[in-house]
Amino acid sequence: MGIALVTGASRGLGAVIAERLAADGWHVAVNYANDTAGASAVADRIAAAGGSATPARFDVTDERSVREGVAELGRVDVVVNNATGPQPMMPVEKQTWDDHLGQLRFFVKAPLLLLQAVLPGMREAGSGRIVNVGSEVSDLGNAEFGHYVSAKAAMHGLTRSWARELGPYGITVNTVEPGWIPVERHADVPPEDYTGYLRDVPLGHMGVPLDIAEAVAFLASPGARFVTGQRLAVNGGRTMS
Repeated sequence: MGIALVTGASRGLGAVIAERLAADGWHVAVNYANDTAGASAVADRIAAAGGSATPARFDVTDERSVREGVAELGRVDVVVNNATGPQPMMPVEKQTWDDHLGQLRFFVKAPLLLLQAVLPGMREAGSGRIVNVGSEVSDLGNAEFGHYVSAKAAMHGLTRSWARELGPYGITVNTVEPGWIPVERHADVPPEDYTGYLRDVPLGHMGVPLDIAEAVAFLASPGARFVTGQRLAVNGGRTMS
Protein backbone atom coordinates (compact mmCIF):
# COMPACT_ATOMS: atom_id res chain seq x y z
CA MET A 1 0.00 0.00 0.00
CA GLY A 2 2.92 2.37 0.54
CA ILE A 3 4.70 3.98 3.47
CA ALA A 4 3.01 5.35 6.58
CA LEU A 5 5.16 7.48 8.87
CA VAL A 6 4.02 7.57 12.51
CA THR A 7 5.91 10.04 14.67
CA GLY A 8 6.62 9.34 18.32
CA ALA A 9 5.87 5.66 17.72
CA SER A 10 8.27 3.89 20.08
CA ARG A 11 5.60 3.58 22.78
CA GLY A 12 2.12 4.69 23.86
CA LEU A 13 -0.46 5.74 21.29
CA GLY A 14 2.12 5.95 18.53
CA ALA A 15 3.17 2.33 18.92
CA VAL A 16 -0.41 1.06 18.72
CA ILE A 17 -1.17 3.31 15.75
CA ALA A 18 1.91 1.93 13.97
CA GLU A 19 0.84 -1.67 14.62
CA ARG A 20 -2.71 -0.98 13.47
CA LEU A 21 -1.60 0.65 10.21
CA ALA A 22 0.77 -2.25 9.55
CA ALA A 23 -2.17 -4.63 9.94
CA ASP A 24 -3.82 -2.79 7.02
CA GLY A 25 -0.79 -3.45 4.84
CA TRP A 26 1.15 -0.22 5.18
CA HIS A 27 4.92 -0.37 5.53
CA VAL A 28 5.28 1.66 8.72
CA ALA A 29 8.17 3.97 9.51
CA VAL A 30 8.31 3.85 13.32
CA ASN A 31 9.68 7.30 14.10
CA TYR A 32 11.42 8.04 17.39
CA ALA A 33 13.95 10.48 18.83
CA ASN A 34 15.81 8.50 21.49
CA ASP A 35 14.15 5.19 22.39
CA THR A 36 15.88 2.83 19.97
CA ALA A 37 14.91 -0.26 21.98
CA GLY A 38 11.24 0.76 22.05
CA ALA A 39 11.06 1.49 18.33
CA SER A 40 12.84 -1.74 17.48
CA ALA A 41 10.40 -3.67 19.68
CA VAL A 42 7.45 -2.09 17.86
CA ALA A 43 8.97 -3.00 14.47
CA ASP A 44 9.63 -6.55 15.71
CA ARG A 45 6.02 -6.97 16.88
CA ILE A 46 4.79 -5.78 13.50
CA ALA A 47 7.07 -8.25 11.70
CA ALA A 48 5.97 -11.09 14.00
CA ALA A 49 2.36 -10.33 13.08
CA GLY A 50 3.18 -10.53 9.39
CA GLY A 51 3.56 -6.81 8.73
CA SER A 52 6.39 -4.59 7.59
CA ALA A 53 8.09 -1.81 9.55
CA THR A 54 11.33 0.10 9.87
CA PRO A 55 12.55 2.13 12.86
CA ALA A 56 13.15 5.72 11.71
CA ARG A 57 15.20 7.83 14.08
CA PHE A 58 15.01 11.58 13.58
CA ASP A 59 13.98 14.68 15.52
CA VAL A 60 10.67 15.88 14.12
CA THR A 61 11.29 19.40 15.45
CA ASP A 62 14.60 19.86 13.59
CA GLU A 63 14.46 20.91 9.93
CA ARG A 64 17.61 19.14 8.77
CA SER A 65 16.78 15.99 10.70
CA VAL A 66 13.30 15.82 9.16
CA ARG A 67 14.56 16.48 5.67
CA GLU A 68 17.22 13.78 5.87
CA GLY A 69 14.97 11.29 7.68
CA VAL A 70 12.18 11.56 5.14
CA ALA A 71 14.65 11.37 2.24
CA GLU A 72 15.85 8.01 3.55
CA LEU A 73 12.29 6.68 3.56
CA GLY A 74 11.42 7.65 0.01
CA ARG A 75 7.89 8.69 -0.93
CA VAL A 76 5.65 8.77 2.13
CA ASP A 77 1.93 8.22 1.60
CA VAL A 78 0.63 8.77 5.14
CA VAL A 79 1.92 10.99 7.95
CA VAL A 80 0.54 10.62 11.46
CA ASN A 81 1.68 13.56 13.60
CA ASN A 82 1.66 11.97 17.04
CA ALA A 83 4.99 13.00 18.61
CA THR A 84 4.83 15.05 21.78
CA GLY A 85 7.05 16.33 24.57
CA PRO A 86 6.47 17.03 28.29
CA GLN A 87 3.06 18.48 29.12
CA PRO A 88 3.43 20.21 32.51
CA MET A 89 0.41 21.86 34.08
CA MET A 90 1.03 25.28 35.63
CA PRO A 91 -0.95 28.38 36.62
CA VAL A 92 -1.16 30.99 33.91
CA GLU A 93 0.89 33.49 35.92
CA LYS A 94 3.82 31.06 35.82
CA GLN A 95 3.59 30.24 32.12
CA THR A 96 6.27 31.78 29.96
CA TRP A 97 6.46 32.30 26.24
CA ASP A 98 9.06 29.56 26.14
CA ASP A 99 6.51 27.19 27.68
CA HIS A 100 4.19 27.98 24.78
CA LEU A 101 6.95 27.63 22.23
CA GLY A 102 7.82 24.24 23.67
CA GLN A 103 4.33 22.98 22.82
CA LEU A 104 4.21 24.72 19.45
CA ARG A 105 7.45 22.99 18.45
CA PHE A 106 5.69 19.63 18.51
CA PHE A 107 2.19 20.58 17.38
CA VAL A 108 2.85 23.27 14.76
CA LYS A 109 6.53 23.27 13.79
CA ALA A 110 6.94 19.50 13.48
CA PRO A 111 3.80 18.95 11.35
CA LEU A 112 4.87 21.83 9.11
CA LEU A 113 8.39 20.45 8.61
CA LEU A 114 7.04 16.98 7.88
CA LEU A 115 4.43 18.22 5.43
CA GLN A 116 7.02 20.23 3.54
CA ALA A 117 9.28 17.17 3.35
CA VAL A 118 6.63 14.76 2.03
CA LEU A 119 4.61 17.17 -0.09
CA PRO A 120 6.56 16.87 -3.37
CA GLY A 121 6.02 13.11 -3.44
CA MET A 122 2.35 13.36 -2.52
CA ARG A 123 1.72 16.00 -5.18
CA GLU A 124 3.44 13.88 -7.79
CA ALA A 125 1.35 10.85 -6.79
CA GLY A 126 -1.87 12.85 -6.65
CA SER A 127 -2.72 11.46 -3.24
CA GLY A 128 -1.70 11.52 0.40
CA ARG A 129 -2.99 11.42 3.96
CA ILE A 130 -2.05 13.70 6.86
CA VAL A 131 -3.55 12.77 10.23
CA ASN A 132 -2.88 15.14 13.12
CA VAL A 133 -3.33 13.75 16.62
CA GLY A 134 -4.98 16.56 18.56
CA SER A 135 -6.67 16.48 21.96
CA GLU A 136 -10.06 17.06 23.51
CA VAL A 137 -8.44 19.81 25.61
CA SER A 138 -8.77 22.22 22.69
CA ASP A 139 -12.56 21.91 23.13
CA LEU A 140 -12.57 21.75 26.93
CA GLY A 141 -10.00 24.47 27.67
CA ASN A 142 -8.46 22.74 30.67
CA ALA A 143 -7.28 25.11 33.41
CA GLU A 144 -3.54 25.63 33.98
CA PHE A 145 -2.90 24.15 30.56
CA GLY A 146 -3.08 27.15 28.24
CA HIS A 147 0.27 26.47 26.59
CA TYR A 148 -0.77 22.93 25.63
CA VAL A 149 -4.40 23.74 24.84
CA SER A 150 -3.53 26.60 22.50
CA ALA A 151 -0.91 24.54 20.64
CA LYS A 152 -3.34 21.67 20.10
CA ALA A 153 -5.96 24.15 18.87
CA ALA A 154 -3.40 25.60 16.48
CA MET A 155 -2.70 22.11 15.19
CA HIS A 156 -6.31 21.75 14.10
CA GLY A 157 -6.06 25.19 12.49
CA LEU A 158 -3.32 23.70 10.31
CA THR A 159 -5.64 20.81 9.47
CA ARG A 160 -8.36 23.12 8.19
CA SER A 161 -6.05 25.37 6.18
CA TRP A 162 -4.04 22.52 4.67
CA ALA A 163 -7.19 20.59 3.77
CA ARG A 164 -8.38 23.51 1.63
CA GLU A 165 -4.99 24.11 0.05
CA LEU A 166 -4.05 20.51 -0.64
CA GLY A 167 -7.44 19.08 -1.59
CA PRO A 168 -6.90 19.79 -5.31
CA TYR A 169 -3.85 17.49 -5.17
CA GLY A 170 -5.83 14.58 -3.71
CA ILE A 171 -4.29 15.04 -0.27
CA THR A 172 -6.60 14.82 2.74
CA VAL A 173 -5.82 16.35 6.13
CA ASN A 174 -7.75 15.50 9.28
CA THR A 175 -7.46 15.64 13.07
CA VAL A 176 -8.17 12.82 15.49
CA GLU A 177 -8.88 14.20 18.98
CA PRO A 178 -8.38 11.62 21.73
CA GLY A 179 -9.73 11.98 25.19
CA TRP A 180 -7.58 10.82 28.08
CA ILE A 181 -6.22 7.46 26.95
CA PRO A 182 -4.06 5.90 29.69
CA VAL A 183 -0.67 4.65 28.45
CA GLU A 184 2.65 3.80 30.10
CA ARG A 185 3.32 7.32 31.37
CA HIS A 186 0.05 7.31 33.35
CA ALA A 187 1.08 4.34 35.51
CA ASP A 188 1.25 6.47 38.68
CA VAL A 189 -2.06 8.31 38.21
CA PRO A 190 -4.22 7.88 41.37
CA PRO A 191 -7.58 6.08 41.05
CA GLU A 192 -9.57 9.20 41.99
CA ASP A 193 -8.36 10.93 38.83
CA TYR A 194 -9.96 8.21 36.72
CA THR A 195 -13.19 8.47 38.71
CA GLY A 196 -13.40 12.21 38.20
CA TYR A 197 -12.74 11.93 34.47
CA LEU A 198 -15.31 9.17 33.96
CA ARG A 199 -18.13 11.30 35.40
CA ASP A 200 -18.23 13.17 32.10
CA VAL A 201 -17.83 10.18 29.75
CA PRO A 202 -21.28 9.11 28.47
CA LEU A 203 -20.03 5.64 27.50
CA GLY A 204 -18.91 5.14 31.09
CA HIS A 205 -15.46 3.68 30.57
CA MET A 206 -11.94 4.75 29.65
CA GLY A 207 -10.74 4.47 26.10
CA VAL A 208 -7.77 2.36 25.05
CA PRO A 209 -5.02 3.14 22.52
CA LEU A 210 -6.62 0.90 19.91
CA ASP A 211 -9.68 3.18 19.89
CA ILE A 212 -7.47 5.98 18.62
CA ALA A 213 -5.57 3.71 16.24
CA GLU A 214 -8.80 2.55 14.61
CA ALA A 215 -9.81 6.14 13.90
CA VAL A 216 -6.40 6.93 12.42
CA ALA A 217 -6.52 3.77 10.30
CA PHE A 218 -9.89 4.81 8.89
CA LEU A 219 -8.66 8.29 7.96
CA ALA A 220 -5.60 6.74 6.29
CA SER A 221 -7.71 4.27 4.32
CA PRO A 222 -9.33 4.53 0.89
CA GLY A 223 -12.67 4.59 2.72
CA ALA A 224 -11.89 8.13 3.91
CA ARG A 225 -11.01 9.49 0.46
CA PHE A 226 -13.86 12.05 0.64
CA VAL A 227 -13.18 13.15 4.25
CA THR A 228 -10.93 16.15 4.80
CA GLY A 229 -10.57 19.11 7.13
CA GLN A 230 -12.45 17.27 9.87
CA ARG A 231 -11.97 16.84 13.61
CA LEU A 232 -12.92 13.38 14.89
CA ALA A 233 -13.31 13.24 18.67
CA VAL A 234 -12.60 9.81 20.12
CA ASN A 235 -13.45 10.25 23.79
CA GLY A 236 -16.61 8.32 24.60
CA GLY A 237 -18.80 11.34 23.89
CA ARG A 238 -17.15 13.64 26.40
CA THR A 239 -17.17 16.67 24.10
CA MET A 240 -20.40 16.12 22.21
CA SER A 241 -22.09 19.39 21.32
